[in-house]
Amino acid sequence: QVQLVESGGGLVQPGGSLRLSCAASGSIFSINFMGWYRQAPGNERELVAGIISGGTTNYVDSVKGRFTISKDNAKNVVYLQMNSLKPEDTAVYYCSAHVKEYTGSDYRAYWGQGTQVTVSS
Repeated sequence: QVQLVESGGGLVQPGGSLRLSCAASGSIFSINFMGWYRQAPGNERELVAGIISGGTTNYVDSVKGRFTISKDNAKNVVYLQMNSLKPEDTAVYYCSAHVKEYTGSDYRAYWGQGTQVTVSS
């Protein structure tokens, strides 16, 4: 089994910064993708930023230049540095990882429990 534990959410004023962390643990043989999604009330969940095992990253257009995703491969931790936050960034942020377990034959998606980010004055 694999667990993803997120931390770092909270309340911040517009223009402020937050750093989210997500640690994957358990029976992990390999991870080929880690990413951050978000879901605001009434909206569908969207991919905010992702990073693959080779280090290539991608971002949704609305966060380009403001958010940075990075990964510590040795610790299986992914970070999301969020700068210049806007009220429209308010959402529950979810971490996801595509993991092959020692007992598994293929990669499977796992999700964290979500962390609230609120941008408000």
